[in-house]
Amino acid sequence: MKLRFTEHAEKDYASLQKPIRKAFAKQLGFLLENLQHPSLNAKKYSEAEGIWQGRVNRSWRFYFLIEGDEYIILAIGPHPK
Repeated sequence: MKLRFTEHAEKDYASLQKPIRKAFAKQLGFLLENLQHPSLNAKKYSEAEGIWQGRVNRSWRFYFLIEGDEYIILAIGPHPK
């Protein structure tokens, strides 16, 4: 699998603090290895739109699509509690 970032996700990433960036990079590694990795807690966020949600840490999430052999990162942001 490959990764691709939308323009929106690139802006989100650029605004992250260093500890969140580091945690996100670690989680992307898990995503590329195994979508079902327990640390990711990956699940469908919107069945209708095919959007998935993954965990960065307890307070942050990222959203992505799966198209062919690509994970398309849509956004990175605080968990909507």
